[in-house]
Amino acid sequence: MTGLLEGKRLLITGVITDASIAFHVAKAAQEQGAQVVLTGFGRLSLVERIAKRLPQPAPVVELDVQNLEHLDTLADRVREHVDGLDGLVHAIGFAPKSCLGEPFLDAPWQDVSVALEVSAFSLKSLSVAALPLLAEGSSIVGLDFDARVAWPAYNWMGVAKAAFESTNRYLARELGPRGVRVNLVAAGPVRTMAAKSIPGFADLEAGWADRAPLGWDVNDATPVAKSVCALLSDWLPATTGSMVWVDGGVHALGM
Repeated sequence: MTGLLEGKRLLITGVITDASIAFHVAKAAQEQGAQVVLTGFGRLSLVERIAKRLPQPAPVVELDVQNLEHLDTLADRVREHVDGLDGLVHAIGFAPKSCLGEPFLDAPWQDVSVALEVSAFSLKSLSVAALPLLAEGSSIVGLDFDARVAWPAYNWMGVAKAAFESTNRYLARELGPRGVRVNLVAAGPVRTMAAKSIPGFADLEAGWADRAPLGWDVNDATPVAKSVCALLSDWLPATTGSMVWVDGGVHALGM
């Protein structure tokens, strides 16, 4: 039986540990026949160690989305492992401490600008960096947390996610003529290392399963990973500029 992503070449960012949503995406993609290359930031040796836990060990290239040299050379460095790309997964986000959990009105622009650059603008910069490799029919998928409302403690990261969602729509407009789709998956809370670092995350996840019509397991990233793989596949060829909610249905309900 042919896998959903058989023969696809994917670049997946954002793997930190094997609990990362991006790791589960890479695992599911390989199980569906894809060839995967990962990017790592900071502790590259840790990402390389985690990459060996995949069904097939994946190569890792270094990428700091604030580093212009990294972005300018990304295509050449990825080309050392694959001859092109059919998909790109953006799973990158960061906000300084003042922007998450601290009083919203106190965050200085210097910190807010970092949150916006890393968590929103990077979708554009990463897409442009990978564009020389992307074949017609390719799919770019970003991991999101629904920014239509103001969440407790999420503060300027919520603002960055709103900018992320808008960037997705404009990228879809710009890259559509090149045959490249751009979409987001808005996931419910998943207990990753990154999530645990968000002040108030425990309050956010508490009760989510009770509110979700389909239920929700904060320890299981598989539903999110499968949805990302569906968007990376050829089965949604006319879907772009969209956001797919994978949260058990909480987004559809009033409080």
